[in-house]
Amino acid sequence: MAGMDVFLDRLDPDMCVVTAAADGERAGCLVGFSSQCSLDPVRFVVWLSEVNRTFRVARAADVLAVHLLARDQRGTAEVFGGQTGDRVDKFQQVRWREGYGGAVVLEDAEAWFVGRVVERAAGGDHVGFVLDPVEWGGRETSGGPLLRLSDAHAIPPGHPVD
Repeated sequence: MAGMDVFLDRLDPDMCVVTAAADGERAGCLVGFSSQCSLDPVRFVVWLSEVNRTFRVARAADVLAVHLLARDQRGTAEVFGGQTGDRVDKFQQVRWREGYGGAVVLEDAEAWFVGRVVERAAGGDHVGFVLDPVEWGGRETSGGPLLRLSDAHAIPPGHPVD
């Protein structure tokens, strides 16, 4: 797939942290694959790797929370992208609260929403979780530009990709 690099290397999407809670477990990870996927009704899809803990918890979750971070929130990105919940409790390192349906909402996120899972779609080594937003919020004033893929390249993944 080296030829696709000509295309893929030009993309620099916003990163987000996706959190899940189910069956007494919490999990969260840094995600680079996400997008609004419908205008009416509004729907958003996040793609979770099948090999990480967040995916395993999200499979049983009714809702997921999606959080945008500012570039100056790299520390939070490193917690959710550079550590694995298989070894550490990431939520001891951040401020969070319970949201709609038991969702885990990061209190310091730039913006966030909780979405009810309405569909799951296989897509290679990731599964797309299509979300119906049911609760949302964010900072009153912007903390600056959002964290993008290029800002997160140096974060070593907490979990192998395969």
